[in-house]
Amino acid sequence: MAFRRTCGTPMRVKDPPRMHASPLAAAKHTNFTSLLALRSATMFLLIFSVLLYLPFLHINAASFKYACESFEPVVENATIEIVEYIPRNKIVDLKYRDTTCGGPGTNSPVAQDFCRVALNISTSDRSSIEFEAWLPNNWNGRFVATGNGGIGGCLDYAIIEYAAEYGFAAVGSNNGHNGTGGTSFFHNTDVVEDFAGRSLHTATLVGKEVTKQYYGKPHRYAYFFGCSQGGRQGIGAAEKYPLDFDGIVAGSPATDFNNLISWRASFFTITGAANSFDFIKASMWTGLIHDEVLRQCDFIDHVRDEIIEYPDLCHFKPETLKCRDLQFGDECLTAEQVEIVRKIFSPFTYDNGTIIYPAMQPGSELRAIDRLYAGKPFSDSQDWFRYVVYSDPAWNPATFTTRDAAVVEALNPFNVRTFPSGLQAFNASGGKLLVYHGQADQQITSLETERWYDHLASGMNASPSQLDAFTRFFRISGMHHCNSGAGAWMIGQSKQEGIPFDGQYNVLAAIVDWVEKGKAPDVIEGTKFVNDTAASGVEFRRRHCRYPLRNRYTGPALYYLNGIVPAGGDHIQITSADDWECS
Repeated sequence: MAFRRTCGTPMRVKDPPRMHASPLAAAKHTNFTSLLALRSATMFLLIFSVLLYLPFLHINAASFKYACESFEPVVENATIEIVEYIPRNKIVDLKYRDTTCGGPGTNSPVAQDFCRVALNISTSDRSSIEFEAWLPNNWNGRFVATGNGGIGGCLDYAIIEYAAEYGFAAVGSNNGHNGTGGTSFFHNTDVVEDFAGRSLHTATLVGKEVTKQYYGKPHRYAYFFGCSQGGRQGIGAAEKYPLDFDGIVAGSPATDFNNLISWRASFFTITGAANSFDFIKASMWTGLIHDEVLRQCDFIDHVRDEIIEYPDLCHFKPETLKCRDLQFGDECLTAEQVEIVRKIFSPFTYDNGTIIYPAMQPGSELRAIDRLYAGKPFSDSQDWFRYVVYSDPAWNPATFTTRDAAVVEALNPFNVRTFPSGLQAFNASGGKLLVYHGQADQQITSLETERWYDHLASGMNASPSQLDAFTRFFRISGMHHCNSGAGAWMIGQSKQEGIPFDGQYNVLAAIVDWVEKGKAPDVIEGTKFVNDTAASGVEFRRRHCRYPLRNRYTGPALYYLNGIVPAGGDHIQITSADDWECS
């Protein structure tokens, strides 16, 4: 019998009726009816036992369709919304997808037959979650729960389908509310509690039970897979619910969440509105400033490739861009603009110097213009202060100060902060945690994950080699927030043509190898395709090191002496994975 908590009272997730086989087992039995008629009772028992106790076998589409369409999951406090058979190559109707979540109302053609189950599950008398499970025909005995992004409630259908294609029973939820905004939090702490962690825990317990009911046998291994808010959810699960998952992949995690909310809110007060006199427009960030960042920091790793391998060692000096005599316009920065850049690339602190959140790492300019540098309030922070912290829809983000940062940090509803100094229970359970973060992240500074890792090591009094036993963190150079960028960013964090399900190249496969084979990843080898298109071929690969090791260039002689580009020289050096080593 499985249990989950709601409003302080236990709620049972019912076991399936004991006297009935799972629909999949029944379908398999039906499929063999004519054969069994010709066999003895002994042969019947032999075949039935094989089918019942080896449910990881692929069955034909007709039997799988029958099993799906006859499935009636038994989950207390839940309403069945969808149970439908999705054949290979069908385009799935995502009619319940909130329009603010973006993307189409349909998924791309699926690569595997699966059974889609959607439930609405009550978590209190005024809150519930939208839940989906995609149960594949080629089930491999693995279960995976997927994460969310921002402060929103958008099921990540692309990741659910990606995992189901590789044989995982894959589940996701809306994290307790629909859409990308935060109005649902207003005067409803139950929705906030769902967001902070209860939704994922509930979806995991229900998902495991639905998987067991459908296949007639429990999962063998349970995983979590998410990025951004999903990364925070994964680390939060390891902290709060250490038995939920055997392996967790947490990408670009939104750890120290309350202070992240404040850090993001601070940018509007630094940059000013887009129509303000000293506002730095996008073209200056992507041209003048980004070019100077590369000039100062690209060659720290001894390779000029427009990838900043060590952003933590890049101490950018914006005063080099200050206007001099006869300079004006987009070719330089005013003294006030120099200070704006300096503040952005400095830690966000209280007046006494105490760090609230680390600095933005240089190299993220090309994408940070979309939100943080756009001269408008960061919507996630605005909504969190309005609907969670102050319960005041009229709160003005232009008035934000460090006093507001102190208030949100003290509030910390349902320990949403997620900044654990110890994961002893998760480690004791045998759990494995694989963390990655792009070093050109434009929404969550990668320096924060380094800070959290160091905080964890200190709290557990553990050396990196000791933490390696259950937690490994990989810095992905040249990657933006969760994906894309100039670096070798394709690491299997989503469905990507040309990236095999192989632990050397794929983080989901890597966590599987670590959990099931004891093969811990030493590196994650990223791939960069020409124009980010697999059909165009591989441009280069790079093996990303586990923290605190660094990628050191050991390849052929460099093109530029001391990193100085010859007059008129604009050549970008392309290196191979073998040109680098971790040390």
